[in-house]
Amino acid sequence: MGITYKDSGVDVEGGNNFVKRIAPIVKKTFSDRVITGIGGFGALFSASFPEYKDPVLVSGTDGVGTKLKIAQMIGKHDTIGIDAVAMCVNDIVVSGAAPLFFLDYIACGRLNEDVLVDVVKGLAEGCRLSDCSLVGGETAEHPNVMEADDYDIAGFAVGVVDRKNIINGELIVPGDIIIGLPSSGVHSNGFSLVRKLFFDIKKYGPDKKFADLTLPLGEALLAPTRIYTRCIMDCIRSGNAIKGIVHVTGGGFYENIPRILPENTAVKIDLESFEKPAIFSIIEREGGADRSEMYTTFNMGIGMMLFLDKDSVSGTVNSLVKSGEKPVIIGEVVPFKNEKVIF
Repeated sequence: MGITYKDSGVDVEGGNNFVKRIAPIVKKTFSDRVITGIGGFGALFSASFPEYKDPVLVSGTDGVGTKLKIAQMIGKHDTIGIDAVAMCVNDIVVSGAAPLFFLDYIACGRLNEDVLVDVVKGLAEGCRLSDCSLVGGETAEHPNVMEADDYDIAGFAVGVVDRKNIINGELIVPGDIIIGLPSSGVHSNGFSLVRKLFFDIKKYGPDKKFADLTLPLGEALLAPTRIYTRCIMDCIRSGNAIKGIVHVTGGGFYENIPRILPENTAVKIDLESFEKPAIFSIIEREGGADRSEMYTTFNMGIGMMLFLDKDSVSGTVNSLVKSGEKPVIIGEVVPFKNEKVIF
């Protein structure tokens, strides 16, 4: 018998079995709009939006970066998929769009079915939490390109919003209030710095314990990115007038907030108004990072910011609380002078 694809490091039979194992997990995320099942060349999704006058599709794509290394380090793979979904759906809800569906791409050195089934379980949970359908994906083995036990994951999501309801920040004016929604920790940004500090410089292991952490270091770092789509969509559907939304990802406060601010505006943030998860204090203490570095690299405890006028604050806060959130007023919009973000 001549050379086979398996000889080169690609297990087609294993791939087929993997698809069979994940099919029932994925199917549970399907909404009534999903037309095809798993295994087709393309995913079909109904694009009929009778409840919208002028529907606009909003898309976003992202991955989870080197947070994957933490999952691989401690052998826990069932939450990293939540991060992949969160990074995409949180980006599209910023425009006021309700997520519709998500697709993933997983590259691996060798197809380890048990590991990747856990990854897909996380993807499905992320889709459940964001009320979107996991309509398809692709898993590719890359022998000799990646190490056998390595994998990487990325994905993209598509949502819909009525054109008249698009949120883009253009109506933001001085005097508007900023409401912050708590993060679960580092989320999915800044892990190159985190890994460099803890595992390369300090030589800690993932089981390292700190007095101010309830979990070992590795598990604390792996806390999945929070998904904010339900609370924000509930807020919008309740009639609350949100002028702008910021997803605090890579770039932290300094780079993300200015992305939605009109030219003549800036923000003044009260750093004492919200609680910083202990992991950030540990990073500051262990690494000696200054405030500028921390607030440019991390979310520092605020995963999402909502901008609205003072008259809308009470109704918005009530709506967010009903959705299970713990909103905090963290600052206000001010006239621009020299800096866009003022502490």
